[in-house]
Amino acid sequence: MEAIPTTLNAKSVSMNICFRLLSAFLFFTFLSVRGFAQTVDFGKSYINISKGLSGGTLETGDTLEVRASFVVRSGTYDSCAYYDAIPGGTSYIPGTIRVLTNEGKIYKQFTDAGGDDEGWIASGNVRINLGFNQGSNPARWFKRGRVANNHVPSFYSSTCIVIASFRVRITAPTPAIINMGGGSITYKSGASPLQTFTFPTNLVGIYQNFGMCSNSIGANALGTEFNGTFGSGKIRNRGTSSNVPPSYTYNIFTANSPQDYYYGVVNNTSTINGYSTSNAWPKPDYSTTTHRVFNVWDIIGDHTNAASPFLGNAAADTVANNGGYMLVINASYRIDSAFQQTISGLCPNTYYEISCWMRNICSRCGCDSSGRGASTAGYIPTAPYDSSGVYPNLTFEVDGIDYYTTGNLLYTGKWVKKGFTFLTGPNQTSFTLKFFNNAPGGGGNDWALDDISVATCSPDLTFTPSNNPTICEGYTAFLGATVTSYFDNYNFYKWQKSTDNGGTWQETGYNGKGSPVQENGMWTYYMDYPSFIVSKADSGLKYRVLVASTTSNLQSGSCLYDGIASVITLNIIKCAAVLKTDIISFSAKKGEQGTLLQWSVVNEVAATKYIVQRSRNGIVFEDIETLFSNNSERYTFVDKTTVGDVLYYRIKMVETSERQKLSKTASVQAKSPSLTIVNIINPFHDELIITLSLEKGGPVTLQLLDDAGRLVRKRKYTALEGVHKIVLPDTGNLPTGIYTIQVLTKDMMIAQPIMKK
Repeated sequence: MEAIPTTLNAKSVSMNICFRLLSAFLFFTFLSVRGFAQTVDFGKSYINISKGLSGGTLETGDTLEVRASFVVRSGTYDSCAYYDAIPGGTSYIPGTIRVLTNEGKIYKQFTDAGGDDEGWIASGNVRINLGFNQGSNPARWFKRGRVANNHVPSFYSSTCIVIASFRVRITAPTPAIINMGGGSITYKSGASPLQTFTFPTNLVGIYQNFGMCSNSIGANALGTEFNGTFGSGKIRNRGTSSNVPPSYTYNIFTANSPQDYYYGVVNNTSTINGYSTSNAWPKPDYSTTTHRVFNVWDIIGDHTNAASPFLGNAAADTVANNGGYMLVINASYRIDSAFQQTISGLCPNTYYEISCWMRNICSRCGCDSSGRGASTAGYIPTAPYDSSGVYPNLTFEVDGIDYYTTGNLLYTGKWVKKGFTFLTGPNQTSFTLKFFNNAPGGGGNDWALDDISVATCSPDLTFTPSNNPTICEGYTAFLGATVTSYFDNYNFYKWQKSTDNGGTWQETGYNGKGSPVQENGMWTYYMDYPSFIVSKADSGLKYRVLVASTTSNLQSGSCLYDGIASVITLNIIKCAAVLKTDIISFSAKKGEQGTLLQWSVVNEVAATKYIVQRSRNGIVFEDIETLFSNNSERYTFVDKTTVGDVLYYRIKMVETSERQKLSKTASVQAKSPSLTIVNIINPFHDELIITLSLEKGGPVTLQLLDDAGRLVRKRKYTALEGVHKIVLPDTGNLPTGIYTIQVLTKDMMIAQPIMKK
């Protein structure tokens, strides 16, 4: 064959786009030449080597292995070669030009230099001359070679699957979009003219790898295919799915189907004539009527509502019961779309977890580069003790951009959840989702798919003092909520209340925007409701907080969230004689002249005394000053005592009737505390829950004292630096009353009064 020193003149595209597109992850473009559907196939893909088996997004610095497949299913082709350019936004990794088997094993290794072997790189362009059968016009450094269907690397000596490959490292910053497509393969049949197949553009996003939501997940928005579960029924082979593209053909499960390029929707993967609910048959199963597809596929049921999400459901007994369905794919040689759906009704500027459950269903489907199957003498396993063959590997594409790849799915006999988190744009309410098969078929690459989900990453809310606070009649209600989210975008909020036990909700007019800070890996902020004095008529009054990612979402019923513990219900009790005067605010602030105390009151009674009290431990207080009412309802006092580590203050109000009431406790400190109480559930009952922030890790002791100062509970913990929730259990049998919780570390101690109800 003639030498044709062609150089690819392809241009790799790298684009910087706005943050809402972000984009990307492990990906692959694929195409089949329809005119040669039974003879040759082509595929372009890439594997994220850095993300390994876990899968994920593409990020700056990741190593990618570019893979271009040339599959000859029948016949002989000459002048075979692969041409490509190093994609923009990446840099070539020296010494990585290779030809691989479809299992990803190195079949041929080349140098980077030209003139010594069949592969090289020059001026950012890669070329590999293909065809390595030494008895049939093999490739040389100066000419392209011949590839026939019975050449190696081989699939059962009937199909040759050649993967041209090189590696790059991502240099584009996050976020960005790069083009991993382009490149071409040349070939010719007999005397026919030289043909060139050019791979299409494939946009891939460089995108922060958020993983999947670690907090609660909202409702599934997928909509189609029984909300991603594929439904249930007694018939084993359910029928076609409109979400599987025409590139795959539906077939029922027999001893030899579904073949490559085919799929099924089933609740039992045994054969139609060898029906069984047991997965204990031998592999391979050479029974007169085999129970296993191709003698080796697993016999399983679907994943939905399985008692063990990893083991899934057993194969359905379709004689006696309904069974849940799943999508089962026998992947094609080319890389192809296996599921797609346009999803609408989404919320702008909202994070969604896009996920599914997958399972590799064949432990003995391997076929090595010499065409030997897993049950054949001399077979070389995929990895030590692994004969599963080509590992399934999927790409998730959103609106034409690849955002995530699953990584190789090894055979484990278990289901695994795969997915990523996607942020919709400022005005985006829909997108088209596609799942692509990345790996070329052949021996292996057989997998089940179930429980596809597009679900909101919802925030959580924790209310103070609790969801059902008990407050004395005539006292002040201090209501608040802490918003905790995996992301920092749920910062718009509003308070609502209900006077009919939650039947209807009214706007209170108290809306706002929080400023989340990251605590222990989560974004958190606190909002309070304006304090008010309660009466017996307020008992049963309900309050809730609604949060959203934008002001417009806050007005949308489907785009705002109220967390898991969503409602505060007031319980108002008559505690004792109630003072008419009430403190509505009290603060202590360190100043140049000392500690400045300020408080405001309402409904002030003449001759009321305000006794200022101070403590160095938050437990034992001393009177330091007495002020008398002056009808101003605003009071100030400066304590010139030098602040040590921390000082605690409170105001004791005494009316002429000698009825008394204490304000909340305020504190000042000389430096930022190494220990602070972030939140405490008050009142407590069966257990006391407290959230602490520690400047450094170490031992922490909780001590609970009764109103006489006697120690009634004590527990030691070891905590790391950061924010931690700690539980003091077994408090349900303690008498009702006022207690003091002490928190002690090696450096300091803080204390706070708390009520047991």
